Amino acid sequence: MIFLFAGFYPFGTLLMRLTDFDFLLPEELIAQQPAARRDASRLMCLERQSGQVDCRRFGDLPTYFRRGDVLVLNDTRVIPARLLGHKQTGGKVEIFLVRRDMQVTAAEEWFCLTKSSRPLRPGTEVQLSAGMHAEILEEAEAPYRRVRFYCTGDFMQQVEEVGHLPLPPYIKRDDSRADRARYQTVFAREKGAVAAPTAGLHFTEEMLQRLRDSGVEILSLTLHVGLGTFIPVRVEDIRRHKMHAELFSVPQATANRINLARKEGRRVFALGTTSARALETATTETGQLQAGSGESKIFIYPGYRFKSVDALITNFHLPKSTLLMLVSAFAGREFILSAYQQAVAERFRFFSYGDCMLII
Repeated sequence: MIFLFAGFYPFGTLLMRLTDFDFLLPEELIAQQPAARRDASRLMCLERQSGQVDCRRFGDLPTYFRRGDVLVLNDTRVIPARLLGHKQTGGKVEIFLVRRDMQVTAAEEWFCLTKSSRPLRPGTEVQLSAGMHAEILEEAEAPYRRVRFYCTGDFMQQVEEVGHLPLPPYIKRDDSRADRARYQTVFAREKGAVAAPTAGLHFTEEMLQRLRDSGVEILSLTLHVGLGTFIPVRVEDIRRHKMHAELFSVPQATANRINLARKEGRRVFALGTTSARALETATTETGQLQAGSGESKIFIYPGYRFKSVDALITNFHLPKSTLLMLVSAFAGREFILSAYQQAVAERFRFFSYGDCMLII
């Protein structure tokens, strides 16, 4: 069962402890494989005003929408970011693509994580395939290295051919061919993420059409999910945690439609914490969503005032994680941890390939 820590600090106080966001989870509830069908997952619905918790099936999701509601999708596409190769000496090397350096346009330079038996010095070359090799340029902001790639043909096409899908570390198996489809949303379009926006994994084209047919407006934006999703918070006072940058883009059409919806009093549902972070990053203090692209470093934890999001569809998150802090900011820490305790008792599946939660 979950162990709930006492001593919640109300909004506006000076300290919120990392241990306030801890819970115990039986290992067997961490989903290692996706459900047999995308929409076969379970759904837990949390109603913030009443405190009611309902346990349903994901197929029941449309019953919680009203005509005119807006659902915002993150259309990022996960790239097979794990590249395996070797040095000229034969030593094995893994290069993990994290984020392209947008300041460099004449070459493929990326911020990467690297793994090898010995530290990779600047100038080290790594052979990745017959048509692609890499050069370690320099140390970047810890823990990253800047790496330049050379290849024949299109770089991303080469990555698609030789790379491995970066499954989260709590999935204790190698990636498979099946993961190429299932660890990707059906609406994934824009390549660049190193982790899936996992709340979207439950959706099928049929579910999206059901929502459209019931009068729900479906819009998209892009946030390329980075490693910040998995990097643990290592400070006891969570306000000192530094978020890693993630690239995002809000189309003008999406901004216009959401601003109109909010003006008309219609609800905005964020599909996933990634959509929520992009919306909150791009929304002004006066509540206007601005179109454009940039970097999101927003860190949302209890005390934060949401400006764009009225409802949130999400998965169950890791203990002490920034994502657990975000949903706690949205619904209240004690309410969230109580719901997690119920989810454990009722054997919900947790994390990326796990079940789904709706917070309204």
